Amino acid sequence: MGFGNRGVIADNDPIEQEKAMKFNALLTNAVIFHNALDIAEIVRQLLEEGWEIDPEDLAHISPYLTEHINRFGEYSTHELGIQPDAYDPKLDVDFTPLREQDLTAAGLDQAA
Repeated sequence: MGFGNRGVIADNDPIEQEKAMKFNALLTNAVIFHNALDIAEIVRQLLEEGWEIDPEDLAHISPYLTEHINRFGEYSTHELGIQPDAYDPKLDVDFTPLREQDLTAAGLDQAA
């Protein structure tokens, strides 16, 4: 992502460099978590509409998307006081075929 100065750390102070790196890691993790929540919500909506979700397709979606981030854009603050719903980690998608493929590829599917 590297917002400030396009990711270039212009300070020679090791403490300031470490702060910049930790901030970027925190920001990256926040973006990934937010995107994962959005992706999960969209998958739930598609399942409710009757779509069949293929776990192989989901395996190709990355939650590290940054095109929609506009650091210096205009942001609405009217939703800041709204309490979000509790996070629901359950998705009704059967990931068993992907796990079986991983085990087979690793040679772990055979009995000892």
